[in-house]
Amino acid sequence: MKTSPRFVVILVMSLAALTTHAQQPKAAATGASASASPASSQTQKNIEAYLRNLYAFGPDVKLIIGPLRESPVEGILETNIDVTIGENKEAAKFYVSKDGRFLFRGDVSDMTKDPLAENLAQIRMTDAPALGDPKAPVTIVEYSDFECPVCRNLHDALRRILPNYAGKVRVIFKDFPIEQLHPWARTAAIAGRCAYQQKPDAFWKMYDLIYDNQEIISAANAWTKMTEYAVQSGLDADAFKSCMASPEASAAVNASHANGEKLELNSTPTVFVNGRRMVGADAHLIEQYINYELAKLTTNKSAEKR
Repeated sequence: MKTSPRFVVILVMSLAALTTHAQQPKAAATGASASASPASSQTQKNIEAYLRNLYAFGPDVKLIIGPLRESPVEGILETNIDVTIGENKEAAKFYVSKDGRFLFRGDVSDMTKDPLAENLAQIRMTDAPALGDPKAPVTIVEYSDFECPVCRNLHDALRRILPNYAGKVRVIFKDFPIEQLHPWARTAAIAGRCAYQQKPDAFWKMYDLIYDNQEIISAANAWTKMTEYAVQSGLDADAFKSCMASPEASAAVNASHANGEKLELNSTPTVFVNGRRMVGADAHLIEQYINYELAKLTTNKSAEKR
């Protein structure tokens, strides 16, 4: 799981405090036009000054406070904050009270809506590598980066877990390469896409080969290694190389990454188990989610028979 190290501090400390006093502007931003008002602009400046002082961000750190806009909660505005430290860039959603006094980060949940259904509605599952019975009651959607060490841990965890749920779990893979941290992640993502386009089942052989050999792949040899793994996966080498150089494969990776951004992903791996979000490679938690969904299905079937 990769994020900018210093930015993680912001997220952890903000979540721990949850409510933070920011320096107050003279006037409050109100109404739908808050993002364009002078008070909003001043609040953005206050937020930047507050965070720079709190976390000792010098001029080498680029900090952008996005426009303030209405949130789902009355009296609370939301904004996106981008932090760039060297080559690392991260973004997060923050909330601020309309009087500009309180700044906090967290999840705002509308309990009248089903968050799992909303997640599933945003995940694009078509034209993506899939493993398992399409009618399986549990679907795991994995957004991963082939160069990410924690993603490899997830791969290993799924390899152990899935045989215990034959016919009950389906896995869908989505590319989310973090290129600013992983120089060969995009090459591997394109390779996986090309394997899928030539022979869908071969994707999962490539998937295993890339993760199993992650430590010997580098930016310098990635293209050669991908071609080797393609041949080992039973693919036509010439067609594979042609695909690797094509704009179509690159566009498919971009589309998958954009889908992840729509779900506000900022770390890999991020997994959705029937829409329930999990960040990381916790095998126990994955099994907990799977077992919960299967138990719920059994309970529902029993209730229908009554």
